[in-house]
Amino acid sequence: MRKIIVTGLTLFILSIFTVQHATAQSSYQTALGVKVWDGGGISLKHFVSGKNALEGIGYFWRQGFRITGLYEIHGPINNAGGLQWYIGPGAHVGFYNDRYGNGSFIGIDGVLGLDYKFNGAPINMSLDWQPSFEFGDNRGFVGNWGGLGIRYTLK
Repeated sequence: MRKIIVTGLTLFILSIFTVQHATAQSSYQTALGVKVWDGGGISLKHFVSGKNALEGIGYFWRQGFRITGLYEIHGPINNAGGLQWYIGPGAHVGFYNDRYGNGSFIGIDGVLGLDYKFNGAPINMSLDWQPSFEFGDNRGFVGNWGGLGIRYTLK
């Protein structure tokens, strides 16, 4: 439990630091597509300012589904046009039918990733890691969420 608290506080502190120092400007405002992981999902990402985005993800697989909301803070990667890093907090609710328990569960999430917008094409890709902590019986830290996002940019 101590490791989870330390990890969460570290992500929070990094988020505050990047809010104050990042100056990245996204080259798109909204993107819709898929997120490929152990299962699959639908991803909608929308920038609320030049460097801050909200992402909603609906993951679906045979044992249930999970709805996740993330707040992502983006920053530039020098000399890599169109490529940005991002980090941020989030939360989820999951509805499962698996060997670890049936029912509805809630949790907190973090995200750390890379985001790339192709120049001259309405395509955005991302690759991220989304560790989470889920509350409930037979739940806890899960480090295998995240994945490859492929989206069509709307604006």
